[in-house]
Amino acid sequence: MSAHTPIAAVADKRPAASGSAPSRTGAVPPESEAPSRRFRRTAGRFPTGVTVVTTLDQDRRPHGTTVNSFTTVSMDPCLVLVALGHSSRLHDKILASSAFTVSVLSATQEHEARWFADPARPAGVDAFTGRPWSPAPYSGAPILLDGVAYFDCAVEEARPAGDHTLLVGRVETFGVLSDVPALTFADSAFTPREGQL
Repeated sequence: MSAHTPIAAVADKRPAASGSAPSRTGAVPPESEAPSRRFRRTAGRFPTGVTVVTTLDQDRRPHGTTVNSFTTVSMDPCLVLVALGHSSRLHDKILASSAFTVSVLSATQEHEARWFADPARPAGVDAFTGRPWSPAPYSGAPILLDGVAYFDCAVEEARPAGDHTLLVGRVETFGVLSDVPALTFADSAFTPREGQL
């Protein structure tokens, strides 16, 4: 097999246990879904943390959005990576400011995750009303103080990748905010659910 064979191509060639019927776990037969939908559903099986990424616009007004495409990249130097969709209202603002802050949400912050993902939320500082935050030391972008950790970053590199941009952030300041468990997301659901802690 070629080293460049996509994993999806290999997976689709595996023989089904019983024709094209759903597996005993109720999985949908691959041919019954559009590839983009099947890719999203498959990727959704991987649990991720949940963050709110923030920045300041040219008038120093704060903006934020929920992001679960976040990972650390390097320890020396300290680098993180965020993937932002081109249509995100934060996308162009981060490219213009060249700085952003990542707040890793706690298990008690499902409401904040949903709020900052809501396209109907207000823009600017009004989106942060009633939510404890503090300006990050380097970027000045909001740190959500009820989170579990934060990373305050300068944009080291921005690289287009399909319908997203990969933002590599050079971490200028960072810290732990709480020892509460982090919020996670898998199969279109947050865990642990608020009220189950």
